[in-house]
Amino acid sequence: MRPLKHHEQKLLKKVNLYSWKGDANIREAKVIRRYHLQDRSDYTSYDRIRGMVTRLCAKLKTLPNDDTFRIAMTEQLLEKLYNMGVINDKSSLLKAENITVSAICRRRLPVLMVRSRMAETIKIAITLIETGQVRVGPNVVTDPAFLVTRSMEDFVTWVDTGKIRRAVQKYNDKLDDFDLL
Repeated sequence: MRPLKHHEQKLLKKVNLYSWKGDANIREAKVIRRYHLQDRSDYTSYDRIRGMVTRLCAKLKTLPNDDTFRIAMTEQLLEKLYNMGVINDKSSLLKAENITVSAICRRRLPVLMVRSRMAETIKIAITLIETGQVRVGPNVVTDPAFLVTRSMEDFVTWVDTGKIRRAVQKYNDKLDDFDLL
């Protein structure tokens, strides 16, 4: 290969030929497609949360192992991530350090509806949520980006006045005529 001329060197000074800007977009596109994220900003906010947790874990690792502050903060972080449902057990800081955006996306309401067999696909679940057919506890949720914690997971149900709830009750022979009024 011939040596580069001056203007060619100047142009290539700002270009890194080994790592392209679009490399991370492949993983991002897979997550957006798999979990039907409607906005790319949802992905970036989840990635920002993941980065904050990773940075916090790195800061905690710099403290001595027997430090009471490190132990207390580690327990609080692991408890918070466990209650959110992002990690499966509270055994070590390594679990918290290796969380992914997919782990956060798995706690979204449409994904939990598919997992609990309230909907066949995530796309159908998003449609049901946006039309106001689903409630979490006493509140009707219309945002598909709603993150459901472990404690709220049991309270995901159909709206009382919704057609889907009526169809399910009719199928199970539990439809009450008083509810139709």
